[in-house]
Amino acid sequence: MTLLSPPRPALIEAFSAPKGFGDQTLRDRRPDAIELLGGIPDPSVLPTAELAEATARVLARPGAPALQYSRTEGIPALREWIALREGVDVHRVLVTNGGFHGLAIAVQTVLERGDLVAVDNPVFPLFLRGLELADARVLPVRVGAEGLDVDALAAQLRAGARPAAVYTVPEFHNPSQSSLPTARRRELVDLAERYGFVVFADDPYRELRFHGEPESLAPFHDSDHVIHVNTFTKTLGPGLRLGWVVLPERLIPDAVALRSRQDSHSSTLVQAVVAELLTSDETLFDRVLGRARTLYRSRAHTLAAALSASGSFEVTVPEGGLFLWPRLTDDTVDADRLAADASAEGVEYQRGSFFPSGPGTDADRHLRLAYGDTEESSLREAAARLGRAVARQG
Repeated sequence: MTLLSPPRPALIEAFSAPKGFGDQTLRDRRPDAIELLGGIPDPSVLPTAELAEATARVLARPGAPALQYSRTEGIPALREWIALREGVDVHRVLVTNGGFHGLAIAVQTVLERGDLVAVDNPVFPLFLRGLELADARVLPVRVGAEGLDVDALAAQLRAGARPAAVYTVPEFHNPSQSSLPTARRRELVDLAERYGFVVFADDPYRELRFHGEPESLAPFHDSDHVIHVNTFTKTLGPGLRLGWVVLPERLIPDAVALRSRQDSHSSTLVQAVVAELLTSDETLFDRVLGRARTLYRSRAHTLAAALSASGSFEVTVPEGGLFLWPRLTDDTVDADRLAADASAEGVEYQRGSFFPSGPGTDADRHLRLAYGDTEESSLREAAARLGRAVARQG
């Protein structure tokens, strides 16, 4: 690992620039606007009372250990809980300040300046900012109905592409809502081991499955070519800024050394409170997830049904996560004008063009709609307003 120079201005050479990416231009909005913008958990399913009680117990401990320094890897109680949940040895768990911090550690541990990184196409834009840490080059690989197109990646590799890493959101992909099947995960890991790259598996939505059977983590955890990234952001609350990475054995020393040269460790207090919350009641986390899954399933179905009824969108009901990725049925509709018309109607969302995409994707014909923190009556109204916005171009 080398020290990196400041990033060059134009990182996303292989992608079209996302409209609005990094541009927080202020504009007037209707006072009754419905915002379907971010993957925000609903406060009603977050364990606020339980967190308050856990905090009180932690702070009442003699000597206030939670207000002192702690280990770079994270406090033992939290790491042990995570390791048990993930099904890995505890020494492979490194606690982080949320999911994006875990990705930044992965980038700085694995990549050398100027390395090639294969990424989802379309891709979660924030990860591209993380790649600026390594001044990396980008190779887009199409994401389809079954997640990252492993066959397309294999073809790129046979043609001579040599990425140092492959980034993907394997479960309930942001933005496309698709998931990578277990068999495809094995194929991806086989490619990583054959060609020598590392998979960055960014998995913040995994616990929010409300249909179907979970995909296996074994292909990721059984390989020394995968860094698995997760977070409590979508389950316990983004304000905690707490996540983790599961590292392959060979990368543990470098990742821990890197972290010790940054902020040393995550908040001891936050770690202690979350550990107390999770270990004092072994069923609490699953009860929290049960409430969240029930709520998000209902909201996803409500929004999907309302959009389908409008006749303006092709909709696939997601199996989990916080996003819907409907496609415009009429290819003559101007997607950029639609966003403006929808805003005038009082609906805000992320255009498909917000997500950097290369050849082989129709992301610009999609809308990414987040339903996690929006009540069902508002979701139905949002769908009606979107239908009116489409009709303006009729």
